[in-house]
Amino acid sequence: MNNATLTKQRILTGDRPTGKMHIGHYIGSLKNRVELQHDYETFILIANIQALSDNFDNPGKVRASIEELLCDYYAVGIDFQNTRIYIQSEVSQVNEIFVYLSNFVTIQQLSHNPTIKTELKLRGFETSTPLGFFYYPIHQVADILCVNANLVPVGRDQAPMVEDSAEIARKFNNAYNVKVFNEPKPLFGMERNLVGTNGNEKMSKSLNNAIYLADTEEELKKKVFSVYTDPNRVRITDPGKIEGNVAFVYHDLFNSNTQEVEDLKARYQAGQVGDVEVKEKLFQAMNNYLAPIREKRYEAEKLKPELLAKSLEDSKYTSSVAQGVLDQMKSAMQIKFN
Repeated sequence: MNNATLTKQRILTGDRPTGKMHIGHYIGSLKNRVELQHDYETFILIANIQALSDNFDNPGKVRASIEELLCDYYAVGIDFQNTRIYIQSEVSQVNEIFVYLSNFVTIQQLSHNPTIKTELKLRGFETSTPLGFFYYPIHQVADILCVNANLVPVGRDQAPMVEDSAEIARKFNNAYNVKVFNEPKPLFGMERNLVGTNGNEKMSKSLNNAIYLADTEEELKKKVFSVYTDPNRVRITDPGKIEGNVAFVYHDLFNSNTQEVEDLKARYQAGQVGDVEVKEKLFQAMNNYLAPIREKRYEAEKLKPELLAKSLEDSKYTSSVAQGVLDQMKSAMQIKFN
């Protein structure tokens, strides 16, 4: 590790490999990672163990999705030479760290975790919850603390996970009168999740309302022309609503021609433009925005073996970092004997 790296704070972020990434991931997290990757020592976790907690009966999906994530990272501009991208199952130390940290959390705390409650309902696990899924928030804490991260870029809906990490780190340090762990802080991207094409408050693979970074131009056009607008607007001459109108949410994010956007909004509210024109111009803007990413992703498809090999190298490096943290923990707990 060189001196420049030693002076940098650490970022830990990551994704569950359950499919390709969408524009909500890009706006909410990936874009931020690209901007920060040279200012921090950045670790990106591919959380395949956590993905198996609710996909245990479909390991092939999880395995294939690892390479899809690597392609998406490459496509958006993640620098594979300066960013540590590692696979969770290749860093065995995190599992032992998890066991020790679990002593600082109660079942009652986990039961009231807002993220867990939402995810249980979404996946239909409320009456029969796999244990691996129930305790995954503490495994996330172990992921963050195994590299002693300073910052964790997340969406606001994931803030409780970072708060839990800081609290558990503090409890461990206080229990053994040591300073093994930093107390990580969240680093937010968008104020809210990106809405799905159907108007749902969150774009999600499971809700089938996502535009993927890997979508072709034809797929993008089809999805753009299906986006939710104003359901109460019957005729072009009817005044339309901008609030909650997905077409205009996306225009604000992806259309760099702000004058065009404001003109469309004014005419839409006055009943002087139809959804077809609004969506046609949205498609043109989003296609221009996403085309460079799409092209790089085509390139990444041919580089899958190299990208995977690099992530395995990074996994070994991360394993050595986590071992250092684990050794400090075991010394503090008086269970390190050599």
